[in-house]
Amino acid sequence: MIQTHIGEYAALLVAIFWTISALAFESASKAIGSLTVNILRLVFAFGFLTVYLWIFRGLPFPTDAGVHQWVWLSLSGLVGFVLGDLFLFKSFTIIGSRLAMLIMTLAPPIAAVTGWLFLDEQLSGYSILGILLTFVGIAITVLSRNSSEEKIKLNVPLKGFLFAIGGAAGQAFGLVLSKKGMAGYDAFAATQIRIITGIIGFSVIIVLFGRVRQMLMAFNSRRGMIGVTVGSFFGPFLGVSLSLYSVKFTATGIASTIMATVPILIIAPAVIFFNQKITVKEIIGSIISVIGVALFFI
Repeated sequence: MIQTHIGEYAALLVAIFWTISALAFESASKAIGSLTVNILRLVFAFGFLTVYLWIFRGLPFPTDAGVHQWVWLSLSGLVGFVLGDLFLFKSFTIIGSRLAMLIMTLAPPIAAVTGWLFLDEQLSGYSILGILLTFVGIAITVLSRNSSEEKIKLNVPLKGFLFAIGGAAGQAFGLVLSKKGMAGYDAFAATQIRIITGIIGFSVIIVLFGRVRQMLMAFNSRRGMIGVTVGSFFGPFLGVSLSLYSVKFTATGIASTIMATVPILIIAPAVIFFNQKITVKEIIGSIISVIGVALFFI
């Protein structure tokens, strides 16, 4: 039997697409605000998905989904898109997409520890080593020693760091809920259900916080609109849909490991397009974190 590794190839494309979308959304969030970017990118992605599904499935909307799909995928949309991405995009504006995506490598360990605590899942020796390496890699990047006071300090804003951790937790729980909710259902249609829930969730937040006017004014920002459009196409449309497609054809752990290479892939574009200065310590920390995630799934 020939192994096509289609799930693994899909996960690699996801990593590339998420690198592009992270850079685009960082630019857009700094121009028009993270909350505005969150809802607009979901609206744009919903449009992309509707056209795609109409052409390739003959159904522009997920009308063939059952109660199981709607319940679990809606929960996934609330946890992953609304809560997780709300935190992640806010972290983009504070610490930048490169460091935020590095901290996002905590998503697989968070999912595993949650499973160990609440689902009685077992953690192997490799898993524990992987979790520790992931934390060490992130610590090398975000911590430094004050030579005069001999104290360890966080060299990134605490608020941005905590927001990124919230994003990692949201992605971890959202992916688990997505896999449970799909149950053989089309990955792109499943993403559309998650996006519908996300749009509803962010609409409520924008109304409650009085941000409707700010959202409408965002259309006047050329930089913001370009970032949202590019990010929406490669993120919630292609990236998220292919991530569900990937876990459909390969183990969640393998898919998560490949997707977690974004912190390495994003280094060169961050230097080229944002003129960010990357230290050797940061490169080493990123590589160690990704190795940690890889070990986690041996």
